[in-house]
Amino acid sequence: MQSDDQNPIAPSGTFPGFSGVDAPADEDLYKCVHCGFCLNACPTYVETGLEMESPRGRIALMKGVAEGRLAMTESIVGHWDLCLQCRACEIACPSGVPYGRLMEATRAQVEKQFKRPLKERVGRSIGYNRVLASPARLRWVGRAAKLYRSSGAQGLVRKTGILGLLPGDQAYLDESLPEMSDRFFKASGQVITAEGPKKATVAMLAGCVMTLTHAPALEAAVRVLSINGVEVHLAANQGCCGALNAHAGEFKSAREMARKNIDAFLDVSPDAVIVASAGCGSTMKEYGELLRDDPAYSEKADRVSSLTRDIHEFLFELGLRAPTASLDYKVTYQDACHLANAQRITDAPRQLLDSIPGLERVEMAEAGMCCGSAGTYSITQKEMSRRLGDRKASNIVATEAEIVTTGNPGCALQMTSALDRADSQTRVRYVVELLDEAYSREQSV
Repeated sequence: MQSDDQNPIAPSGTFPGFSGVDAPADEDLYKCVHCGFCLNACPTYVETGLEMESPRGRIALMKGVAEGRLAMTESIVGHWDLCLQCRACEIACPSGVPYGRLMEATRAQVEKQFKRPLKERVGRSIGYNRVLASPARLRWVGRAAKLYRSSGAQGLVRKTGILGLLPGDQAYLDESLPEMSDRFFKASGQVITAEGPKKATVAMLAGCVMTLTHAPALEAAVRVLSINGVEVHLAANQGCCGALNAHAGEFKSAREMARKNIDAFLDVSPDAVIVASAGCGSTMKEYGELLRDDPAYSEKADRVSSLTRDIHEFLFELGLRAPTASLDYKVTYQDACHLANAQRITDAPRQLLDSIPGLERVEMAEAGMCCGSAGTYSITQKEMSRRLGDRKASNIVATEAEIVTTGNPGCALQMTSALDRADSQTRVRYVVELLDEAYSREQSV
């Protein structure tokens, strides 16, 4: 690997390999001093031991392509694609390298310059720019998935063996299809009043996938906020936060989603914008950066970023009313990457759990190691995703906990699948679901 003396900082805007407003900034690319502190924080490096599967190695490839020394080949793009964007390296980095921002910008360059296979391009276009962009289309897809599972069609398709005859790994995609909630969560302008004296008025993000797969957790979040004196507004015109799109380098659609949410949330004039999904909260706290060059929205984006609070963070700051009913569960907690690494929130969820009488909380080994979900990563990088999921399941099982808690839908889906493969009886719950259960038991005491 070249030293900094052999690889001087190129003047801004002179990179032949990267171009445009969404290119990685030179001040970001050249912050890395190759110290290696990131290596053992990086899940893909820990699993493979390969330099090119570490943040330091991937940044070296970015520099090579940016300076025109390397071509953007399938192999190089593959190293970038294997990155989970868990941002654990940012915690470990003494130089403050904004790796998440670098990787998003690099992926935007990949989509601009590198020709992916046709099937992949079509899938990205439909998924990121058509389905996620429209809550109505997303619910339609959710209803179709629910019917596919509940009607017996899934079992029939599997018996025919037709999935093995189709191009791509359709059997894996079929296996990865998550279970849908009995009813979906829909934001349609509802206002849920506060119980007792009102402490705050908030707008709450419904999101995209979570509304289909973990609707009860969103309902629990609303009830927990209400019982703590918070008036909750579910703005009708909101949609996906744009996190999956931004992580994939699909900045155009991510910005469109951000603008839509900004208008919806600011119309409520909230004291805070509450998010029950770690990945969504991380992206919304960075709306100001995403729309910094938009003269019509940059100021409003900064406003929404400053108002955004993860629900655990908000309840902790608000002063949670501790439940009085007991939950006699042994639980462990999984740090969602974009809560711990991007938002730097680790204590608040644990404090909320500890407020529940009777609940025994135990720490798992590698609680902050990525579980391998990483948005669409579990679909696009199935082997590494499964390896990390099985590693996480092993750590969970070792705690002998009845329940593993989290604050992110991707983590919840990934851990459910991994625990099923491990034949474990440990259940996956959200922290807010346990709070909600404790509050509901107060009514029956």
